[in-house]
Amino acid sequence: MNASSFPSAPGATSSVVLERIEAAAQSGRTITFVTGEAPVTMTYAELHERAKATAAELQARGIQKGDRVALLGPTTLELVTCIQAVWLAGATLVVLPLPMRLASIEEFANATKTRIRLAECAAVLVDSDLAPFVEAGPDDPALHNMSELMPGASQRSAADYVRPEVSADDLFVLQFTSGSTSEPKGVMLPNHVVAANLDAIIGAAEVDPDDEVMVSWLPLYHDMGLVGFCILPLSAGLNLVLGAPQDFLAKPGRWMEWISTYGGTATAGPNFSYVLATRALKRSKETLDLSRLRIALNGAEPVDPASVSAFVEAGERHGMRPGAVFPAFGMAEVAIAGSFPKPLTGLVTDTVDAELLELERMAVPVAGDHANARALVRLGKPVPGLEFRITDPKTGREMAEREVGELQIRGTSVTTGYYQRPDANLELFDGDWLRTGDLAYMVDGEMVMCGRIKDLIIVGGRNVYPQDIERAVGEVDGIRAGNVIAFGVPGKSGKEGVVVVAETRLDDAGDLSDTLSGAVVDAVGVPAKDIVLVRPGTLPKTSSGKLQRALCKEQYLSQVLTPA
Repeated sequence: MNASSFPSAPGATSSVVLERIEAAAQSGRTITFVTGEAPVTMTYAELHERAKATAAELQARGIQKGDRVALLGPTTLELVTCIQAVWLAGATLVVLPLPMRLASIEEFANATKTRIRLAECAAVLVDSDLAPFVEAGPDDPALHNMSELMPGASQRSAADYVRPEVSADDLFVLQFTSGSTSEPKGVMLPNHVVAANLDAIIGAAEVDPDDEVMVSWLPLYHDMGLVGFCILPLSAGLNLVLGAPQDFLAKPGRWMEWISTYGGTATAGPNFSYVLATRALKRSKETLDLSRLRIALNGAEPVDPASVSAFVEAGERHGMRPGAVFPAFGMAEVAIAGSFPKPLTGLVTDTVDAELLELERMAVPVAGDHANARALVRLGKPVPGLEFRITDPKTGREMAEREVGELQIRGTSVTTGYYQRPDANLELFDGDWLRTGDLAYMVDGEMVMCGRIKDLIIVGGRNVYPQDIERAVGEVDGIRAGNVIAFGVPGKSGKEGVVVVAETRLDDAGDLSDTLSGAVVDAVGVPAKDIVLVRPGTLPKTSSGKLQRALCKEQYLSQVLTPA
């Protein structure tokens, strides 16, 4: 598929994303907000006119080309209007995360101020409900209420907008990492990097602009939501149905209902969201129409084959094609898309000897009924413009096929580095190769992910992957699936021991710890040094819902976990 949705529209294939957005505004296609009491649909032309008026107001308030502007707010028409307005003003977008839990409000406020400071923001645009948490001090950037920037509330119109000159090298997005154990780092994504990844997505996902209907509830402060389900449709003129994370979490069934109602063809979510969607599909008394869905991208955390298979089974009654499931790999440092499978090939696994994987770091194929069989998900080939290689994390030696090592990436959509962090950039790059910090291997040109280097637990010479423990413990009755963290701690002999922290809703956990100990041994062949049960909602997670193993380990060692 040609990257240009509208070949006749000037700028449709430009390396300046703003020019693509301007071209897409001529498409006649729509964005539908399902975040309020009633859906609101408008054309991209109408959204563009709103954004131009808002950009004119930003310019009147002193926002200039090259400024970094932070946005803080839930998914709404106002937020998306401001996102586009920031780019129209020639500024760099910094979307700030929202708190995952009410208990973390103070932590959220401090983290927000840190990101604003590190990004050296000229201004902060904030939703009125969140304004009290980021009150501006005398040395802080200007604070603007989003509602006051909107057409009608503002005196400005689209006619007042003055378009700045923008280039492919201008910084388009500054995407912050979670910063769970240290100050967050701002991933720099210039126009040409984002544009290259958009082209890669369109090509690898075989996007048909005449038929595509994207459906998303993903947060717009996370790269998958921002790039994959905001920038892509805005710049390629793809129909978009946009919900909010809180809508999905309050009623997970809404996600599948939106796909059914609007004829969704592409959607995405992390593994835990498909677990929730599976439950909703099984409980649904209505028969939905999921027959048009061709890409249900599963990423942002390790893909669990059992969860994917359960989703496929639950979707069968609703007409979903098994091949629609789309396990993929991405990260902020490559704008978002890293590797994609071929659409409609579905879940493809590589079954290997778990013992040899742990002891020798070799992915040796075995039959599914082998005593040590472990199924790992193939995540497809590098998207166009990117190259992968696997290296030894200690020596830098390039590994052969099926040897496990660090995944490194180079190509057209790799970040130019972390903002104002030369020290971190020295560690980030190996020449022109990006170090991902992920353990993986290649087979037949496809990448298979094993886990994070920093999360690896080494017990008795074995490389134990925490995901294996977390998955097994999460299947025990009384434990909240997706709310288990495993990590290693040094013992008296210097050897690492396994610690498991799990959330439970049970008032009387009784002998649950013994059951969990057995599950750990069955999963990885080593006993747990300690098992800690904690209250629901207390495990540390990133703003995108990923488990924060390093922070949980820190809390365990500091004895500040909240026991059940």
